[in-house]
Amino acid sequence: MPLTDRDRAVLDFEAEWRRHAGDKEDAIRSELGLAPARYYQLLGRLLDTVEAQRHDPMLVKRLRRLRDEGDRSAG
Repeated sequence: MPLTDRDRAVLDFEAEWRRHAGDKEDAIRSELGLAPARYYQLLGRLLDTVEAQRHDPMLVKRLRRLRDEGDRSAG
């Protein structure tokens, strides 16, 4: 299934958010109009899609690695 505009916006924001001034959660609310919890739900779902991998392979690889490292340390 192709990425939606919102899916692309979430991935693009995650790739670029450090360039924004201020708090990440405030930027999520103001730029994407999402609650931070919803943003992270969407981002987590996107990491497991081929479409996200095609959209930004480096970002998805980095975030999957971080997620997997967190899973190992929590378990």
